[in-house]
Formats: sequence, structure tokens, C-alpha cells
Amino acid sequence: MKLNEIGDRPGSRKARMRVGRGIGSGKGKTAGRGVKGQKARTGVAIKGFEGGQMPLHRRLPKRGFNNIFAKDYNEVGLGRIQEAIDAGKLDAKATVNAVKWSGAEVVSIFAEVEPTEVSLFVRDRGRGFDPESVPGDRRGLAESVHARMARRGGSAAVRSAHGEGTEVSLTMPRAAGERQPSQT
Repeated sequence: MKLNEIGDRPGSRKARMRVGRGIGSGKGKTAGRGVKGQKARTGVAIKGFEGGQMPLHRRLPKRGFNNIFAKDYNEVGLGRIQEAIDAGKLDAKATVNAVKWSGAEVVSIFAEVEPTEVSLFVRDRGRGFDPESVPGDRRGLAESVHARMARRGGSAAVRSAHGEGTEVSLTMPRAAGERQPSQT
């Protein structure tokens, strides 16, 4: 076999429709363009036309807009996280344990700061577990997570299932008007 002998399988390539070759071809006379009108002519492109509805490019403002649903993000550098770990405000074992016991290669941590509350989400796509099957003598979930958050007026929820990973969501209410400026 030579390179010039290699070809496509029979029927894998379809020849283009030759239009304007008589009515028997199925694409004769008007070549499938219909009769008259702007779209029957050549050199016409109706790209932004939406059937009389105000086109999207005219509905949007020229120079942007303020999204009323936008989330306000504060960037937190690794230096600030390390400072919090050193000061004892953040437990570094939590993320290490999440990677160790879940078997996942990546553990994601998200924080949402809203006017009334602060939420923290720790997610992995590891092996997961059934929270209901945790024995009563194992107090990790009950005392370590739920009780700590309850003592400070917050709440904790653990969602997990075998083979689907685990998500721990922690929510803490904020004092009214409290706003921390971002530091880098």
C-alpha cells in the first residue's frame, strides 16, 4: 500500500449539491432560495436581523453597564492565608485532611461575602462517604464542625455520597455594616 492509494471509505464524502440544473434535480430554477425577496438576492447578509425584534446589539448599552447581580470579590493572597494559619485563625489540617482522606487530587475552597453573611465552601470530587453511617463514637462531624459553628452563631452542612465527593459549607452571619477592606 502506498500513500497515493489510501482513500476515504466509499460513501464517506458527499458531493456538493449542484444547483440550478433543472426542476428534476430538486434544486433547479431558484436553487432552493425561494421566490423574490432580499434573501433570494446575492450579496445579502442579514446577520443581526431578529425578525423585527430589537436586535441584541441594539439592546445592550454602548459602553457597558453595572450588573446588579455582580458578586463583590476580595482577593486573598497566600501570604494572608499563611498569616491566618500562623495566628491560629485558620486550621491548615482541614485542607490537608480533605486531600488525604478523599483521594481527590484537587480540593476547591470558595468564599462568598454577602452583606448579611459569609459563606465558605470546601469541595472535592473524591471517594465521598455516607454521613449517616458515621458511628456515634466518632465525634468529628458533630463536635468539630457543627458544634464549633453553632457556638459562634453559624451553621455547617456536609453533603457527601459514595463516588461523588464531599462538600462542606460553612455559613456565619455578619454584623450590619461591617466591611473589611481588601489587602494584598
